[in-house]
Amino acid sequence: MKYPVLIFDWDGTLMDSIDKIVACVEQAAKSNNLLVPSQQAIRNIIGLSLDKAMSTLYPTHSITSQQQMVVAYRQQYKQLNSQQTKFFPGVLDWLKGLKEQGYILAVATGKGRGGLDQLLHHYALQDLFTATICATEANSKPHPSMLNKLLQTLNMNTQQALMIGDSSYDLEMANNANMACIGVTYGVHDHKTLAQFNPIAILDDLPSQLAAYI
Repeated sequence: MKYPVLIFDWDGTLMDSIDKIVACVEQAAKSNNLLVPSQQAIRNIIGLSLDKAMSTLYPTHSITSQQQMVVAYRQQYKQLNSQQTKFFPGVLDWLKGLKEQGYILAVATGKGRGGLDQLLHHYALQDLFTATICATEANSKPHPSMLNKLLQTLNMNTQQALMIGDSSYDLEMANNANMACIGVTYGVHDHKTLAQFNPIAILDDLPSQLAAYI
């Protein structure tokens, strides 16, 4: 077991939620009478904390306006948008298999605590992940504090852990924490973008390909 601790990003890595996130940002912008960003611009902020995401999308707007977007997005995601998000095919059973093999599973996500806990409860996954950390509990990716706090909680070091994510923010965060990382191509960013952060591998399918590296 090369990496006993496997740390996963959530949106775009484990869960197929990108389309819903894009739709919710679009509707939040419309509800605030703001210019709707392009879908690519929205995809590019997935993984950041909501505060940082909205300041990136609307850099010339006031903090008040950006916070109104944060509130509107949360309302869209939790209450108004009924689109159900699902895990990528095969991921759930595969994660449970990793747990049974003795791997310590953790999550580092740009989601808020309420949103993550709601999903963990809905899918009855509270016991699957030994530790989780959200953007509301640390500095936003790509700052390394999310990974550092997870390692402190788990009493492990960076050499024992592997960060797995679909965005440049995930891999840059791992770089900043001096942690090995793996990128996946089916989420936010493509192979060329991910390769800039020197991952040990870039995979097209986690369940069938990760075993060779852990």
